[in-house]
Parts: sequence; structure tokens; C-alpha cells
Amino acid sequence: MRYLLALTLATAVAAGMVANTAANAQTSANGDTPKQQCAIGQVTGVGGSEQSVREYLATPDRDKYRYIADNPIQCRISDEGRASACTGITTLRREKVSVYDDIDGAMMAVVARVELDHGTYPIVIAVPRKDLQCEQ
Repeated sequence: MRYLLALTLATAVAAGMVANTAANAQTSANGDTPKQQCAIGQVTGVGGSEQSVREYLATPDRDKYRYIADNPIQCRISDEGRASACTGITTLRREKVSVYDDIDGAMMAVVARVELDHGTYPIVIAVPRKDLQCEQ
């Protein structure tokens, strides 16, 4: 019961942040078109801490599988069921995500349900922009 309540709360908070971010992206100070084009998307590729994703992308192709195996995603889980201080990387296959924010031109922050040692939790992770497909 505690887990269900914590999961519901985390999802509601994440959805609220996504809605706020989407609203902010629609209005920019200089009138440019916002970089963020969607609130919900699908990711097939990798995701994790920003540093781990950058290191993975810089890894030669022959060593990418080993990098994922050697750096599994890990997070601290609070008593309330919130994930924080995540490190490492994981693979995602057609994972439905809430788009959270632009990190830079190459990466996006998203909220995804990720399997950890303690269960599955919604966490904010970085994903390469090319791996994110917006839902229409």
C-alpha cells in the first residue's frame, strides 16, 4: 500500500512538472519556436544520469555493450519511495516517457519508469534526443 501511494505521488509530481515545463516551453522571452515539441514520447535506446549518457556516447562502438554492463543504473530510494542521486545507464525499448526538459541540443530529460534492484520507479533520466520519438 505504501509503495502504491508513493508511486502515485511521484507520478503526479512528475506529471505536474511536465505540464509546467510544456507551458513554459510554449512561451519564450525572445519569441523563438521552443525546442521542446512534445510532452509525451517513446524512447528506444539508452537513458541514465547525464554524465553516464555522455560517457556512453563517447565510448567506441565496440565497447558500448560493456559500458552498459559495467555501469548499471542505481538510485537511492527514500522511505517514501522516491528515487534520487541516480548514476549509471540502462537500455530502454519503446518506453513511454514524459518529456521533462531540454538539457542541451543533444539530450533531453525525461521521466521514465525504470527497473532498479528495489523495484520499478519513475525517475528523471537523460536520453539522447535522437532516441526520443514524440507521440502525436
